[in-house]
Amino acid sequence: MNWQPVQANDIQQILTLLRQSQSPDTQVQRQVQARLESLNQYPDFNKYLVYILTKLLDEQEATRSLSGLILKNNAKSHYEKFPDDVRSYIKQECLSALGDRSPLIRATVGILITTIVTKGLLEQWPTLLEHLYSCLDSPDINLCEGAFGALQKICQDSADQLENAPSQPLNVLVPKFIQFFLHSHPKIRSHAIACVNEFITPRASALMTNIDLFLENLFQLANDTDSDVRKHVCRALVMLVEVRIERLIPHMQQIIEYMLLKSQDGDDGVALEACEFWLMIADQPICREVLQPYLDKLLPILCKNMKYSDMDIITLQGDVDQNDGEPDGLEDIRPRFHRARRRQHTQNLSDSNGNGELNNATDTNNNSTTTTISSTNQADQHLQDGQDDDDDDDNDEGSGTNADQATEWNLRKCSAAALDVLSNVFRETILPILLPILREMLFHTDWQIKESGILVLGAIAEGCSHGLTPHLPDLVDYLIKCLNEIKPLVRSITCWTLSRYSTWIVHNEAQQNRFLIPLMSELLKRILDTNKKVQEAACSAFATLEEEACIQMVPYLKQILETLVHAFRKYQAKNLLILYDAIGTLADSVGTHLNRSDYIELLMPPLIERWNLLRNDDKDLFPLLECLSSIATALQTGFLPYCEPVFGRCILLVQQTLENNGGDALTDKDFMIVALDLLSGLAEGLGSHIDSLVERSNLLLLLERCARDPMAEVRQSSFALLGDLTKACFRHVHKHLNIFLPLLTENLDPHHVSVCNNAIWAIGEISIQIGSEIQPFVSIILESLISIINRNNTPKTLLENTAITIGRLGLVCPNDVSAQLVRFIRPWCVALRNIRDNEEKDSAFRGICNMIILNPLGVANEFIFVCDAIASWEKPPIELHAKFREILQRFKQEFGNEQWKQLTDRFPLPLKQRLQIHYGV
Repeated sequence: MNWQPVQANDIQQILTLLRQSQSPDTQVQRQVQARLESLNQYPDFNKYLVYILTKLLDEQEATRSLSGLILKNNAKSHYEKFPDDVRSYIKQECLSALGDRSPLIRATVGILITTIVTKGLLEQWPTLLEHLYSCLDSPDINLCEGAFGALQKICQDSADQLENAPSQPLNVLVPKFIQFFLHSHPKIRSHAIACVNEFITPRASALMTNIDLFLENLFQLANDTDSDVRKHVCRALVMLVEVRIERLIPHMQQIIEYMLLKSQDGDDGVALEACEFWLMIADQPICREVLQPYLDKLLPILCKNMKYSDMDIITLQGDVDQNDGEPDGLEDIRPRFHRARRRQHTQNLSDSNGNGELNNATDTNNNSTTTTISSTNQADQHLQDGQDDDDDDDNDEGSGTNADQATEWNLRKCSAAALDVLSNVFRETILPILLPILREMLFHTDWQIKESGILVLGAIAEGCSHGLTPHLPDLVDYLIKCLNEIKPLVRSITCWTLSRYSTWIVHNEAQQNRFLIPLMSELLKRILDTNKKVQEAACSAFATLEEEACIQMVPYLKQILETLVHAFRKYQAKNLLILYDAIGTLADSVGTHLNRSDYIELLMPPLIERWNLLRNDDKDLFPLLECLSSIATALQTGFLPYCEPVFGRCILLVQQTLENNGGDALTDKDFMIVALDLLSGLAEGLGSHIDSLVERSNLLLLLERCARDPMAEVRQSSFALLGDLTKACFRHVHKHLNIFLPLLTENLDPHHVSVCNNAIWAIGEISIQIGSEIQPFVSIILESLISIINRNNTPKTLLENTAITIGRLGLVCPNDVSAQLVRFIRPWCVALRNIRDNEEKDSAFRGICNMIILNPLGVANEFIFVCDAIASWEKPPIELHAKFREILQRFKQEFGNEQWKQLTDRFPLPLKQRLQIHYGV
């Protein structure tokens, strides 16, 4: 197809627009953007764009490339609407320009080709792969490189298409790629490895068939002179550890030695890829065996890599002590995503063993989670990799401005994360190697080395906690002093490291005055630091301390609140978000101790002032609403003067979201979710005082719609609010139960953990209120609950809520539930043996007692678990104690003294003693 512009003037107009779009003047950019968008109404406009990209060889490269990128965006948005002749011409010209003399143009053509493949599928361009394949053997290096660049992008964006294509192109492409590993041109070698690497994780059959040839050629590139090639070699080995480690084991010694070397590569990109190896190998069963002999070499390398580079210091303004007066730019403030509210009946015992005695034998569902550096929220920006783990149903970082580069995954963070996970594997055994290194780093005259030593100390806080305990008094003293260091980056990392030791600091009661009080005092000073990064780290660290110390904070509330309120006047936009979190966490931690008039007068005015400033569509509402939710729950009736306008605005946010059919649905729903959660906080805090507000609103009608929402997080928050309203003002909920109970029953799906969790919790609260009225729903609810409580790998909170609700259903409908005892009694007892004595536990155990009395045979085979659950009570209420005694005496009578003795002799001694002392059996 030989298309030419109809008029030369047309192409000049477009060229002028393209040149003007590169103007630094934003007004000019906006005008050009509008004009370019208007040209999309002309079908031939996209032909002009590809013509400029591929034919105007004398035009500036930047202008030609920009033309291609605009065409790429047009194709991404509406390629399916392009006329056939336009599509054909674009494809033809892309293939003709693969060998353009300019690397920039070749790269742009490759991007355009992969976009078309993504939008139009390979089947709609059947000659593409064959053409690219043929170009690989071209003596023209530009054409070979251009074809490989396009193939690499296609492999990256359309690996599934290539793997599943009926023609099985990978059977031809993968061996061809491997052949080019040994090409003389480094760019070709780099492209070839990158192409194959895309198929390691998905275990593409074409690669698995050629895995030996792949490894043979890969090993030959280990010491390649090109840094990009070395990066791809390291990346390949890291991925292979995860998917085909058995192929690497025969070569593991050489691979480890190679990765030790590359972790010190002069190119930080290569060193980063190599460092990923230590993170990956730490998750493998062979880790201890294969790494033990190399720890004395590996650990010093990781420690050295944790030092800030000179570029990091410049990017972070590490030598700028006072910058708190500089407003934050938009690029400084990362988007926040609200987490919907999760409800539970119970609170775990802090020692996890309670008074029960069968922990090792019976608690098979207690899946504890180890928090590592790479996932913890309190790591400030030192170590985060941007990933957020949750056991729920469930970002794309930009290319990095100067302000944001330091928050991206880099060698320092990867090395610190690797040290963290390895310390959890090897525990105290690494301390003989690390302590001398730490001693040198912490007292080094170079502040950057000292700072990295403090990071090392934070990285090993969890894994080496036992072995470090004798050293902690001196280390914590040292760290508290470091909060006054001259360099802001030292103060910043010290805040984070101290937060990693907060458990030891808070629970070291013998020396609390020595550590906790000075630490609180110094962190409060750092919250008001003149450096924004220190403010951020101090606020995050203080939030961690609040969570750990809880009511131990109460004597110091006035000083804490004065500091946080002062920070409101001092902080720029980014740190305000963290400040909200610290205030909300404080409210969660001290609870009703915050409900004093002098505290309320301190805290509420700046929050309400901020509340009044923000529009309903301002995303800064998210953290403020979250914060107010915690405060409303803590203040209880103390929040009454503020509740009416807050309640009204939340109703408006929910209503607006439900009525809004346009815009970004996810963002819109975030406003609704956070409003629902604040309404939950109000209901929980105000209790019956919310009754009149609910009566004058359409909240229950809105809640019916929210409970049907297709988005899991909306339903999650809806069911949390429903449960709280059930407790606070049930008369309003009662009228809508014919809608809510079927909806709750439909959401008992453990694949959506938090939705299911909140639905179960709400059912439990409703059952207590309506009693036997719930009977028509019991059989269908119970089937789901029995399935969940017997399910493997169910999260602990979900198990506990399920057990509580089963017990409550048995309390109000004992005949219906007791018939099923044999199906759930063992996991029921295991789930509730480790929770604190409280009203919810009481109601559940009264229910189980009613069921056992009705159907004693249902527990006969699991009686030891029933005894263990009974013994888990520290001090049961009088009525419940009497029921326990009655049940135990009945069973003893049924068994007879001899058989009872034989049975109880098999009990662990502490369990047997507790039953004898407290129940006389």
